[in-house]
Amino acid sequence: MKLRIKDNSIRMRLTRGEVETLRENGVVAAITGFPGGRSFQYRVESSPASVKPAAFFSDNALAVRLPETAVLAWATTDQVSLPGEQVLDDGDTLQILVEKDFACLTQREGEDESDMYPHPEADKYSC
Repeated sequence: MKLRIKDNSIRMRLTRGEVETLRENGVVAAITGFPGGRSFQYRVESSPASVKPAAFFSDNALAVRLPETAVLAWATTDQVSLPGEQVLDDGDTLQILVEKDFACLTQREGEDESDMYPHPEADKYSC
């Protein structure tokens, strides 16, 4: 799972296996370790109680919670992303985007893309 944070936006990209894990188990998570024994966890959750995408941050962990019905539809169709926005306490808006991770259009050394979704424009380009 890839995580991109920029200003007030969160974008998470999931491989085919991660989308399947989310659909089957209701959660997919990853951990990044840091010096001093510290770590940062990020996860995507599916919840029947959720009505729209929302993000939560607590105890060095970021959770993005999605409506279960939206996850089930997304996981079983060609739908690429699940977008959302959340109003923050200061009135700003947090943009949330969970996407299927596509293989790159050009080969990159050291990248294992075997579990990524085929890029929709791959037939237009050759590596």
